[in-house]
Amino acid sequence: MRQIIIIGSGPAGYTAAIYAARANLNPLLIASSVEAGGELMNTTEVENFPGFPEGIMGPELMMKMQAQAERFGTEVVLDDVTSVDLEGEVKTVTLGSGAVHEALSVVFATGSAYRKLGLADEERLSGHGVSWCATCDGFFFREKTIAVVGGGDSAMEEANFLTRFASKVYVIHRKDSLRASKIMQDRAFANEKIEFVWNSEVVGMTGNEAISGVVLRDTVTGEERALDLQGLFIAIGNDPRTHLVHGQLDLTSDGTIAVEGRSSKTNLTGVFAAGDVIDPHYRQAATAAASGTVAALDAEAFLASLPKDLLAEASADLQLTTTP
Repeated sequence: MRQIIIIGSGPAGYTAAIYAARANLNPLLIASSVEAGGELMNTTEVENFPGFPEGIMGPELMMKMQAQAERFGTEVVLDDVTSVDLEGEVKTVTLGSGAVHEALSVVFATGSAYRKLGLADEERLSGHGVSWCATCDGFFFREKTIAVVGGGDSAMEEANFLTRFASKVYVIHRKDSLRASKIMQDRAFANEKIEFVWNSEVVGMTGNEAISGVVLRDTVTGEERALDLQGLFIAIGNDPRTHLVHGQLDLTSDGTIAVEGRSSKTNLTGVFAAGDVIDPHYRQAATAAASGTVAALDAEAFLASLPKDLLAEASADLQLTTTP
């Protein structure tokens, strides 16, 4: 049995692990088998994370966070959580490998997942011209005509990045103005390879082996038209990853895990949440890291309130599992 288990390996999860490890809580961090590092692993240059005046690539930032967490004693496991039991004094976390871990406290920092358009051909053409990750797949679209769907910062970042490879990038947005920050808008408007398609939504996809175009509907007139392209990148937002806690933790109207005020405390004692899984608005690496700090401090205070014999049992169990 552990004192604390952290589920998730983005800025919130790793920051929580750094604080928990420095408090001698010997955290176990479940990082996922395929999505370790969270969304920043799919991000190009990060210019707004404090401490990096020249910017830093997303994957490099996450590797540094992991190294810092491990330096202080965090154990990182590359596996997926399949189920959790959060009721009672001892929490249970089951992994895809079949391993079962117990802890006195759990921090959920599971982040969010890419939102989809919900079209019939979306899954069929996924990986065949349809993508949610420009940094993952941009290289395959050299000298191609492609499009990005969305109007926020992520969509502008994807569009600008993709111009390194594509000959032309359409930005398809259902309104006549963007919600992206001014600096991101300015960059996109100044890029000669980007053309905006306003008041339009994607209602269909064409192509057999790979995408060959999309069907657009004018959101003002309802008129439909075809747009030929060879790649489609979807950047319309994210949904919090809460599937593990349905029926156990309270959720907000936005679908995020509900916490008490500015704390990380959920409706269950000893269970905390941090990062994008509780934040439907800001969703920044810096705010996620700050949220991870709060979760670790809340968990530390909670653990300090428990009977000493229970904490001693957790420490003894950990020594038994780690001693050769």
